[in-house]
Amino acid sequence: MNLNPLRESELIETRRHFFRKSATGIGTAALASLLNPKLFASPAEPNKPNKKVDTGVVGGLPGLPHFAPKAKRVIYLFMSGAPSQLDMWDYKPQLQKWFDKDLPDSIRNGQRITTMTSGQKRFPIAPSKFKFAQHGANGTWISELLPHTASIIDDISVIKTVNTEAINHDPAITYIQTGSQLPGRPSTGSWVSYGLGSMNNNLPSFVVLHSTVNGGFGGQALYARLWGAGFLSTRYQGVSLRSTGDPVLYLSNPSGLDANMRRRMLDTLGELNDERFKSVGDPEIQSRIAQYEMAYRMQSSVPELTDIKDEPESTYELYGQEAKKPGTFAANCLLARRLAERGVRFTQIFIRQWDQHGNLPNDITRQCKIIDQPSAALIKDLKQRGMLDDTLVIWGGEFGRTVYCQGKLTRQNYGRDHHPRCFTKWMAGGGIKPGVLHGETDDFSYNVTENPVHIHDLNATILHCLGVNHERLTFKHQGRDFRLTDVHGKLVKEVLA
Repeated sequence: MNLNPLRESELIETRRHFFRKSATGIGTAALASLLNPKLFASPAEPNKPNKKVDTGVVGGLPGLPHFAPKAKRVIYLFMSGAPSQLDMWDYKPQLQKWFDKDLPDSIRNGQRITTMTSGQKRFPIAPSKFKFAQHGANGTWISELLPHTASIIDDISVIKTVNTEAINHDPAITYIQTGSQLPGRPSTGSWVSYGLGSMNNNLPSFVVLHSTVNGGFGGQALYARLWGAGFLSTRYQGVSLRSTGDPVLYLSNPSGLDANMRRRMLDTLGELNDERFKSVGDPEIQSRIAQYEMAYRMQSSVPELTDIKDEPESTYELYGQEAKKPGTFAANCLLARRLAERGVRFTQIFIRQWDQHGNLPNDITRQCKIIDQPSAALIKDLKQRGMLDDTLVIWGGEFGRTVYCQGKLTRQNYGRDHHPRCFTKWMAGGGIKPGVLHGETDDFSYNVTENPVHIHDLNATILHCLGVNHERLTFKHQGRDFRLTDVHGKLVKEVLA
């Protein structure tokens, strides 16, 4: 027998229908939990802010922030593929004497390595071919690859001892972005949007920008789960802005549909969705209604955001002329500043092609030329506008690179495999103490010798800058309380202002 789809839907007795139609107290309680998921998604302990903070936000959880935040927003510059700390940040001059000698077994100490080098007969030491010099008040060593970043060294905190258990790209980047190597958890930006809400009703609270390299993307694939909402409502997932065509797909009205007609269509669709919500109580229906309305408002806000013709020439002197080309890392850094000005809570910029298993000197030189000036320009630009004090900027990848060579080794050319035991990130802005150099590694940049910083510690510190206690921002799912830092994480107090 063929049923009418609408009639078939009416006949399906879902669990939600059962509880909704029950006359008992448990039915009422279940209905309340479904219509207001925050009742079953509250933190493990009540949110009790130390003092009320007037942020003017839209949405967010009651009681957040937990304490007065130093940062209102985040800009995360993510170097997908893992930049080599040995060639950029972790200066090891004594390695020149170790050229082409085997990595001592006492240093590796049986640690796991990838299948890409596990079959090598030797693990020859590859010293960096790049020169280093000291910069800033603390005399921080920085590679010649990063002259512009060297100019802001007193504004940033460099952490040399970030570490992770993941050794391959996909689980590693999923881990650092979501707190779990397994897919399905909310991303950092989604947690922030869920907890703190939006500061602009006309733009998403979480925006994702993808940067081109030589006109394309290349490198390790990036999946939507890295900016996804996981088990949170889809309204908290990141919105990717495209560099060609419409910044957001389907944002423009179809041919023949004017603004008034679209408004009437959305009003009618909203009424239908509202009726459906009353019938089945699915909170995702409300999310869809909210997303349709956001898309409508974005029809005017996004074109204004991406129209950079009014930026003065001094802007391009600061960021570089590549900032005039949509989709470049420089253009995305400029766009991140414009998003920050408009109250976007979390902006994630991805740039790929850091996975340099071979021909590293040539490839890392290219990559650093792409990211060095814009990264430094973003810090300078925010600072001169008085925005750095309440904007947290983060730079880095998912793990580091090995001291030993992958493939053929010469003085001028070498490759490096994945290395999760120690890598470098830097942070700047709201909540971060400037000019700090934190942590130390051994003579081979292989193991942490002082002040390790696990990625859960890093994420706990990011949330702290936003006024969030990472142990109290939780969501109950499948019978347990989940959080970004899982059951780990401690603050890196040495870098906190």
